[in-house]
Amino acid sequence: MPRFTVPLGIFLLLVVLLGVGLTLNPRLVPSPLVDKPLPAFELPTVLDPEQRLSHDELRGRVSLLNVWATWCVPCREEHPVLVGIARRGEAIIYGLNYKDDREEAVNWLETLGDPYVKSGFDPTGRAGIDLGVYGVPETFIIDANGTIVYKHIGPFDDKIWRETLLPLVKKAQENSS
Repeated sequence: MPRFTVPLGIFLLLVVLLGVGLTLNPRLVPSPLVDKPLPAFELPTVLDPEQRLSHDELRGRVSLLNVWATWCVPCREEHPVLVGIARRGEAIIYGLNYKDDREEAVNWLETLGDPYVKSGFDPTGRAGIDLGVYGVPETFIIDANGTIVYKHIGPFDDKIWRETLLPLVKKAQENSS
């Protein structure tokens, strides 16, 4: 057998695996935390460092936990959708401000609107890491028991909200009644 056969075979296998990987939708990456309790965290809030946001606050009712940052361009695209959801009362939204500057985050909320009941300030990203965040924005649907029922990776628009996320929120609300 020629010496180049094994390296050529390995190379071709890697090309096939890379080709398959490029066809996958990164937003469909399953989260190992779905159907598991929201990881414990306690953070100061963006608007008032004396106030805290903890995982316990997200129990008792269905809510969204939206991971966002001012340096995130897709977060800016998604933000008006979140403001609309909050204004219409379609969901309770909490925020997790990820690896950001507090002053810029406060300015963002004051300028663009604040859809969050509270937004935790996570400058080191530790809470985000515990949630398995690897990019922003990411949005979690949390049921009334504090269990993650769904994770949406990337920004969402009104269509994704109406067709995917809102039905899941309503289903979680029905299951908690």
